[in-house]
Amino acid sequence: MSIRIREVGKDFSFEPILQRAKQDLNDTLALVRPILDQVREGGDKAVYELTQKFDRIKPEKLVYPVSEWKGKADPELVAALEKAKENIEIFHKAQIPADLDVKVSGNTLGIRYTPIESVTVYAPGGKALYPSTILMGVIPAKIAGVKNIQIVTPPQKEGIPDGLYAAAKIAGADSIVTVGGAQGIAAASYGTETISRSEFVIGPGNKFVTAAKVLLSGQGVIGIDSPAGPSEVLVIADNFANPNWVAADLLSQAEHGEDSAAILCTDSLEFAKKVSAEIDKALKERPKREAIKRASIENESWILVFSNLEECVNFSNLYAPEHLEIQTENYHELFKKITHAGSVFLGPYSPVAMGDYISGTNHILPTAGGSRIFSSLGVLTFLKRVTYQEVTRDSLEKLYPYVKVLSEFEGLDEEHGNSVKVRLSQNGKP
Repeated sequence: MSIRIREVGKDFSFEPILQRAKQDLNDTLALVRPILDQVREGGDKAVYELTQKFDRIKPEKLVYPVSEWKGKADPELVAALEKAKENIEIFHKAQIPADLDVKVSGNTLGIRYTPIESVTVYAPGGKALYPSTILMGVIPAKIAGVKNIQIVTPPQKEGIPDGLYAAAKIAGADSIVTVGGAQGIAAASYGTETISRSEFVIGPGNKFVTAAKVLLSGQGVIGIDSPAGPSEVLVIADNFANPNWVAADLLSQAEHGEDSAAILCTDSLEFAKKVSAEIDKALKERPKREAIKRASIENESWILVFSNLEECVNFSNLYAPEHLEIQTENYHELFKKITHAGSVFLGPYSPVAMGDYISGTNHILPTAGGSRIFSSLGVLTFLKRVTYQEVTRDSLEKLYPYVKVLSEFEGLDEEHGNSVKVRLSQNGKP
């Protein structure tokens, strides 16, 4: 059994594919609630107990200041992290918004941007380690002006790898907290005797991490970037594309996890069969993480053959993928028609891996259809808009009649309306 190829006709139902994208957290929420309560009530003691239960590790301590790291990471890894930081900083510094100042009816109205004060970046550490996620989460927060940034990541039996320490130091994080899963999100959200409380929690994770973020944000305990599900890629390609390259891109997504989805939309059945053959060949030739890749390809992934590329675009906008690659002859024209996607990769030389590591865009993205309402992580994620106004007496006098009408209609004229009227009856003096 390999990847499923389906020709899309009038009777074809997208519902199974779209439902898969909408992560169902109901069962997970029920499992996570008692974990959150245990951490809130028990603090460090509860965190130690849950870490031993779920990770089978008894850490010496929970919080490690990055400034105390005395290790040394591989020089080639450090060079790669430094180059990634350089590109990420260039792209994200360009996102800093300008404060707004505008005249309206003679008054000065405006917007000032102010940063969130404390942020936790969750960096997964189950099936793989992600120093790149540390860069993606910390650097935009630093650019925005966030003062306190901690990394929360699952503990490792050998301790914190030097590569993660190096990423945290290069990015500018303050500390690393070795607690994973829902208990890690809870500890960062509530705070414990040793773990600092954060106002905002970002980063990808498994369904338990996502459920914890959803519950705590819904209760008003923290803010979050977006609720995330399993990672996904959708590729739109035609006969212009290289089937070997497209197969490699689908497999690069599949190796994230068994529940990752890799979808190809094409207008050519012949091309679809070529890509399928390349996937089968690659699974035999590149056995690393084979079980994970095969589970993703066979159970979560599809090749959909449409009658034309317009229909491919229509499905992509319906699916709203986390990652979208467009490998067609007219990819710039198709891109103009894309309305929902986390991050888009244009042309044959733009695999998702470039955005994951080095190009400079952010790889913390909305999944499970979330790009219909959420955006990729960026500097604006960590900034709040503070609006202000300075009203003149002349404008107050001219606009009061409208305030009078509106406040009377709402039944608030005695105080709302009067707060304006009183300023007009004292000869213009405060």
